[in-house]
Amino acid sequence: MKDVFAAEWLKLRTARSTYFTLVVPVGFVVMGAALAFYSANMWDSLTVEDRAHFALSSLATLNADVTGLCLAILGVLAVTGEYRTGMIRTTLTVVPRRSLLLFAKAGVIGGVALLAGLAVTFVTFFTVKLIIGDRPIRGQPTGVVAELPELVSRGAAVTVYALLGLGLAVILRSTAGAIASVFALWYVVPIIIANVPAPWNERLGSFMLGGLPDQVIGGDNENSIYGSILPPPVALLVLLAYAAIPLAAAAFLLNRRDA
Repeated sequence: MKDVFAAEWLKLRTARSTYFTLVVPVGFVVMGAALAFYSANMWDSLTVEDRAHFALSSLATLNADVTGLCLAILGVLAVTGEYRTGMIRTTLTVVPRRSLLLFAKAGVIGGVALLAGLAVTFVTFFTVKLIIGDRPIRGQPTGVVAELPELVSRGAAVTVYALLGLGLAVILRSTAGAIASVFALWYVVPIIIANVPAPWNERLGSFMLGGLPDQVIGGDNENSIYGSILPPPVALLVLLAYAAIPLAAAAFLLNRRDA
């Protein structure tokens, strides 16, 4: 088993796509710092009346979402790249236990996603906080301790995105199809549900992927299109299901289809 994990890690860290997908979140960290610097300068030039209407959304949350999408794409490419080149046949010859292969891929991708998600989220948070300083800009956190649960929840949720992409890639065997499916689950479906008549918009919206990390820590998804009716334990189970169900389906199909 150790050799299978080592082989998957070697394939992941030697693929150019890995670095292409990881450079985007790094770029957003830099953009977040630039936006925070611009907002701080603007705040200093505003009158007292204008400051009451000035706000800056959570850049750490934004970057966590961006990182999630990037790692979902990485999860997709980790599978479809092998199918595209035909390398999957060699892989399955060396590792005939297909469930073990999928488990190894999920472990490596999940580990990278967890580290990347937490790193980007916390680096963005502390960078923005350092630049904003003690300016009471609306929408910005006041303390690290109060924001810690959300930072951990948002950062760790990136792992779910990555495993979702991995599972869909095995199921669909299509880069475009898997990426489009992830994007639809994250963005398109929630917009459609947000326009469903009440109270079903909130009920269904509470089960959407993007709104679950906040509910895991007991948040209310304020000023978002998501609902907030799920208690934290249920929200956590639903969030994990977004990764577990596609991976279970992927394991089933991988064992029953030709390479």
